[in-house]
Amino acid sequence: MTDKPKLCIAQNPEADALLERSPLALVIGMLLDQQIQMEVAFNGPYKLYTRLGNKLDVHEIANYDPEAFATLATTPPAIHRYGGSMAKRVQTLCQYIAEHYDGNTEAIWTDDKPTGAEVLKRLKALPGYGEQKAKIFLALLGKQLGITPYGWRKAAGDYGLANTRKSVADVISTETLLEVRANKKAAKAAALNSD
Repeated sequence: MTDKPKLCIAQNPEADALLERSPLALVIGMLLDQQIQMEVAFNGPYKLYTRLGNKLDVHEIANYDPEAFATLATTPPAIHRYGGSMAKRVQTLCQYIAEHYDGNTEAIWTDDKPTGAEVLKRLKALPGYGEQKAKIFLALLGKQLGITPYGWRKAAGDYGLANTRKSVADVISTETLLEVRANKKAAKAAALNSD
C-alpha cells in the first residue's frame, strides 16, 4: 500500500487516474495547459484515450493520419479551445518522443539517472515546451510523483519551492486548484499594473 497522494489535477477521477499511470498522458496534459483552465487541459489526454479505444500509445499517435487525429481532437468536447492546432502539437510531441526516446516517455526523466538540470534540459527540448512549462513539469514530477532527481527543486526555480500555490504542480485538491488560480490571476494583474 502506497501513501502517495492521488493526482487530482483534472478534477475528474478517470482522467486523473490516467495521468497517474501514463507518463504520456501527463506530458500531453502539460502541453495542452495553455490558454484554457488547467483542469480542462489535463482532461484532454483522457478524451484522446477514450477516442483511441482506451489506449494512449506514442507510436500510434505519432503515425496517425493528421486529419483523422485532428477530428479526434476537435470532436466535442474538444481536447482544447484550439483543438486543431493542439492536435498537431500533440502529434509533433509524440513523434519527438518516438524518435528520441523510442516511445518511452518516462525515459525523459529516468534514462541515465539524470540530474534535475538534465531533466529540465530534456523537457525544454520537447516540442511545445518552453522554459516555464518545463520548470512546472519538473516541479510536478517532484512534488506529486516523487520523482526527485538531484537538484530538481533548484532546476524548477520558484515552481519547486515547498508550500506554494504557483502552478499545476501545487494542485492537490479542489481548494488548492482555486488557490493556484487566484495566485495566477493576482500575478497577471500585478504584471499589467507594472506596465
